[in-house]
Amino acid sequence: MTVEQLQVEIDALPESDFARLRQWFIDRDWERWDRQLEIDVAAGKLDFLLDEAASAKAQSLLREL
Repeated sequence: MTVEQLQVEIDALPESDFARLRQWFIDRDWERWDRQLEIDVAAGKLDFLLDEAASAKAQSLLREL
């Protein structure tokens, strides 16, 4: 099935089924995002953020929230 075929089928859904599909899609999107974030953290790809925060703290550039 192609994306175009899926789009036609989705457009034909009753509103309640469309809402269920939308929620399912949102949930899967967040799950994929979470998995990718975990992979990136484990690989050290976000370590630069810790370095930036440590540098800002050392320079007293942070403020309490």
